[in-house]
This record gives sequence, C-alpha cells and structure tokens, in this order.
Amino acid sequence: MFKSDDFARIRDEYLDTFDEELEMELHDFSEENPSDEVASDDPIAFRRQYFRELHRLQVELVKLQDWVVAHKKKIVVIFEGRDSAGKGGVITRLTQRLNPRVCRVAALPAPNDREKTQWYFQRYVSHLPAGGEIVLFDRSWYNRAGVETVMGFCTDEEREEFFRTVPEFEKMLIGSGIQLIKYWFSIQDEDQQFRFHARIHDPLKRWKLSPMDLESRKRWEDYTAAKEVMLERTHIPEAPWWIVPAENKKQARLNCISHLLSQVEYGEIEHDPVDLPPRVHHEDYVRQDVPEEMIVPQKY
Repeated sequence: MFKSDDFARIRDEYLDTFDEELEMELHDFSEENPSDEVASDDPIAFRRQYFRELHRLQVELVKLQDWVVAHKKKIVVIFEGRDSAGKGGVITRLTQRLNPRVCRVAALPAPNDREKTQWYFQRYVSHLPAGGEIVLFDRSWYNRAGVETVMGFCTDEEREEFFRTVPEFEKMLIGSGIQLIKYWFSIQDEDQQFRFHARIHDPLKRWKLSPMDLESRKRWEDYTAAKEVMLERTHIPEAPWWIVPAENKKQARLNCISHLLSQVEYGEIEHDPVDLPPRVHHEDYVRQDVPEEMIVPQKY
C-alpha cells in the first residue's frame, strides 16, 4: 500500500500522465533564455523548462531525420531496462514528431514455436534498417541475457552461446554500415515498487502490468545479477552500453534524447522552398451532398 509521503509522488505521476497529452498539443514554446540545465527544485518552473527543452530537442531530431534520409544512414537504438523504467516514454518522445516511415519502433512479442527453432538473432534481423531509416528496439536480442535467463526460458548453454556470439553479431551490423547505440534505463528498487503500485490503481495504465512484470518484481535481485553479467560481457568498444538514470522520468527523457543526438554527427539539410500550387477549379464540377445518416453524431 502507499505510504503517507507517497501522495506527492502520486500527484507527480498523474501530472506526468497529463503532460503526455499536453506534449502532443503544444507546438510553440518561448525560446527566451534557453538552457541545457533542468533544475527540478521548483516543479512548475521545471515543467515549463522541460517542455521548452523537449521542443528544442525534437527540432534537432527532425534535423537528424532529414540528415539520415539525405545520406542514406542506418541507425539502430536499443532500449533496455527494468519494467517501468521509462523506456516507452522516451521512445514516445523520440518518435512523436518524426516520420514513421523513417523512424519506426520494433517491439517484438515472445517468439512463437517456429521462431524458437530459428537462429536466435533471425527474427530481429528482419527489423533492421535500410538506408535512410532509424529503428528503435523496445527491448531487443538482449532478452536472452535478461528475462530468458531469469525466468528459465533458455538453457545455460544457450545463454553462454548468446554471450559468445552477440559481440560478433553487433560488429557485423556495424561493419554493414549500421550505427548501433545501446541504452540501459536504471531505476531503484523502491521506484519500481511505487510505479507498479501506481499502475495497479490507474485504469489507464493497468494494462501495462503483465503477469511477467509481477513475477519480475519478486526476482529483483536475479534481474540485477543478470544485468551485471550482461553489461560486463557485452560492453564492447564498437557498441558500448550507456546507462540512463531514470528515477526522474522527465530528466531521463531529456538526457537520453540529448545524448542520442550527440552520438550522431548530423548536419542540417537545406530544403528547396515549397510553393503551394493554386487549386484548379472546374466550372462543370458540382459537389454532392453527403447523406445525413453517414455523418458521425456531433456530440461535442
């Protein structure tokens, strides 16, 4: 159950939910006194600065998108972390202003019976980008080092084979021209417990809690041990891991997006001026009335 001092955090959770909707509507932000530092001691000032910074970073993401398309670049970003660590929130902010044909999300379900017999990486390969594309993996082939290891969905031999081959697999991707960036979102034990309780009591977010999430809560230390081994054995110079402290969701979003932008040497692409052509009118065209029964009821 919630403790008395959790009510402020509950308020912040609901404000964050409202802000998610607000972010989709707000387009114009004041550019006065822009700053890369976001102080969280004043909640109102922090929210205002958060929106300003998010807008500024999303403008840069559009520039990155244009550069990727113009130069036929291929970028893969992996998002890993504990359940409720905020991966989905960051991915939403990354993609909400971008062209889904350029930047897409790969969130694969559990493998089916056929996929279980394939080469382990096979089902991920089909989601890799072509030239001019960015792919964000909301969880990835590192499932084998995390949930599959902790929940016993793979054997010790399969896990060891994964650790032996994943560095070579990622080097192959990089050798093919893909830029690979890997993030681990880190939260504390009590933060996950609070966020799970918040989801239980929020009808808009209750669907996010799966039986696997609840089981993972019991196995916090097992996941910690698995994460430590994963980072130790797959943190390679060609594709290092980056840790995102995610106790504060908004700060984590800004820090991750800012860091992602810093990892790509993109530049602004000049576009030809767009002239809106005049509409062509035909004197013999008569617009037909729409039958009243076809119109959606105007309740609002």
